[in-house]
Amino acid sequence: MSHRAKENDNRIWLFDKVLIERRGEYWHFRMWLDGEGKYARESLKTKVLETAKKRAEERYIQLRADQMVGKRYFSITAEEGVKLYLESKQKEVELKTITKGRYGTVSTHLKHWLDYIKRDTRLKELDANAAEGYFAYRMKSRKTGVSHTTLANEQCTINSMMAFLFRKKESLVEAFEFPKLSKYEIDNEAVRRATLTNKEYSALTVKMRSYVDRNANNLDDEEYLTRELARHYVLIAANAGLRTGEQQQLRWCDVKLLDHEQGVGMQSKLLAEIYVRKETSKVRKDRKLYCRGGFYFQRWKEIVQPKSETDLIFSLDGKTRISNRTILYHFHRMVKLAGIENHEERGIVPYSLRHFMITQRVLSGLSFQQVAEMCGTSDTEIRKTYYHLIDDRRLANAVADYKRDKDGRIVPI
Repeated sequence: MSHRAKENDNRIWLFDKVLIERRGEYWHFRMWLDGEGKYARESLKTKVLETAKKRAEERYIQLRADQMVGKRYFSITAEEGVKLYLESKQKEVELKTITKGRYGTVSTHLKHWLDYIKRDTRLKELDANAAEGYFAYRMKSRKTGVSHTTLANEQCTINSMMAFLFRKKESLVEAFEFPKLSKYEIDNEAVRRATLTNKEYSALTVKMRSYVDRNANNLDDEEYLTRELARHYVLIAANAGLRTGEQQQLRWCDVKLLDHEQGVGMQSKLLAEIYVRKETSKVRKDRKLYCRGGFYFQRWKEIVQPKSETDLIFSLDGKTRISNRTILYHFHRMVKLAGIENHEERGIVPYSLRHFMITQRVLSGLSFQQVAEMCGTSDTEIRKTYYHLIDDRRLANAVADYKRDKDGRIVPI
């Protein structure tokens, strides 16, 4: 037998684009994929020619069916899929349809998913149930667990990415089937733990004064200004309830101060009228709100002495906004100085000041809708996250009491 004959014996064309060939003792399958411009190559895992022909025919039919519905044979990895999605999000940042802060949040969410699913996993190997253990994984990922709010947001981000990859034909599933979270299963207890009490906030405001005492702490000019910035950032956040990105991008021209007359014989309050520009808002909508604490803006302006009304408020030079790292560093130092117990385990962070403000407004008697308008979110979001406060208010109503003063007037006690 000639060399050519032996080669033909080991290379057999079954269909127009399907070849089986013997490599060593085993038969292998090869098929040209028009849509992808590559060969699909697989071992048929048999030494028997007739078995190899049968398996090759079955595989050919399956691949042809996949091609007819748009499924691709070659798959990118989970890490490559995340990179592709984040590139599309970066373009949205450049177009100003999402903020840099939102991009960072999405990136963090997907990092957690990659840690769970493994970076080199092929996307087309994943089915709709591939993330069913994600809930348990994330709840065990840190000592205090992860709040249901955070988990719900992560799941939304992951499925947004999967829908994007499905449209790009890089995934065979459009969304994962995560465990269902009921309407009010957002971890209200986690929100409660991560919120300062009135007593804790009072202690914090007192200790912040000593934290910025330049003589007692022997502070140079830069350190003094940084600490004063952090202090006023906390005071304003607790009164305005702005999101981190919204507050850090405020400019002096976005804030107006006005006296509010409270009534006959009562001292007026200096309020702040704050305009949140849509390009700095998470929801890409501008809004105006009024809040207490206008004096804090006034005092910080006297300290920092901005050169222009377009200067950033929370900045030492008016151009560079204070970093999250700097705010977090000084916030934790002030919280520790105030003796707030278990602040790390409870998740007390600068965002807790937004929780604090919302809690104060709800307990003061404002409706969820009124608070939602101030905070730039939906009535539904406020309701499901702070619904537990209604029970707190009902309890306070139940135990409310009164007495008569020396003039016979009824006063609450």
